[in-house]
Amino acid sequence: MRIRGKAFWAWADPTLHHQIHDESLADGTTIDVQSRLSRAGGTQLFIGVYAPSGLVLDEQFFDSRPGQSMTTALSWGVDMALQRAREASSSLSQTADVSDRSKEKVEDYVRIQ
Repeated sequence: MRIRGKAFWAWADPTLHHQIHDESLADGTTIDVQSRLSRAGGTQLFIGVYAPSGLVLDEQFFDSRPGQSMTTALSWGVDMALQRAREASSSLSQTADVSDRSKEKVEDYVRIQ
């Protein structure tokens, strides 16, 4: 289950016409990309990236995507969400690697004592 952040709730308005792209990636990360037409007729976009636990990794919205249709904005947003998901996954892997190396050092230290 996703735990929505402030950006989503600031952007959310289910009464507006919108398109949604939801995707679960191989590592369990999910992306949620939504495009919509504002009341003034402009294209708007929301991008959400969520950890397998549902926590927000990244959320942002664009009040205006000038010159883009809802479909074009949605496609661009999916590309951006996938890029952010890869970056977040890489960052989490590096953190896990550091944690594993630290654990090995502690275990080595304990064996020496």
